[in-house]
Amino acid sequence: MLKVMPAPESFTWTLVVPVKTLVAAKTRLSAAAGPHRAALAVAIACDTVEAALSCVFVARVVVVTGDPVAAEALGGVGAHVVGDPEAGLNAALRRGAREAVRLAPDDAVGALQADLPALRPAELALVLTAAAEFDQMFLPDAVEVGTTFYGVRPGVPFTPGFGGESRDRHLRRGAKELCLDGIDSVRRDVDTPDDLRVALALGVGPRTLAVVERIRGGEPDK
Repeated sequence: MLKVMPAPESFTWTLVVPVKTLVAAKTRLSAAAGPHRAALAVAIACDTVEAALSCVFVARVVVVTGDPVAAEALGGVGAHVVGDPEAGLNAALRRGAREAVRLAPDDAVGALQADLPALRPAELALVLTAAAEFDQMFLPDAVEVGTTFYGVRPGVPFTPGFGGESRDRHLRRGAKELCLDGIDSVRRDVDTPDDLRVALALGVGPRTLAVVERIRGGEPDK
């Protein structure tokens, strides 16, 4: 069992999670998921948000989405949902960050990818504990090309640079790269069937697992 140490600062975190419209979500999983692709995308996002909300240092999760189906599902697991300005991923994150500051101006603000179905609250707590030591920081994904988490301390400008080779982009912008052991679930985002297989080996949340079992069993989409 992971031991979570108290954060070196007293602030808590508001996390911003962007969720695409379902017609555009997880298209690289289409061949594997078939008619279940949209349901799988919603399940992954809901498991991610629920795990994040269970983290001891997370006060709330702000979801940014323009999809009413995803909005209803994510609101049902406890997210505070706001509309997507439809101007790209980083614009959506900045929209969510403004809402985060409005809700809790003394919180740190972090951006978390929506496709972390194996996310463990204790591992996220380790990331946030380390993050609290820096003004601006990020966590690279498992292949060390993209980013799964970006954050700032209270009062620091929120300037995410997600998309493509975002690890290098965040480094060039002066964000501190978090280098930690034992946090595989926070780095394992799911875009491809191979990613999903690795996440399943780590242990995914119940909604993701239920959809995967429907896919494997050849059941019709609900």
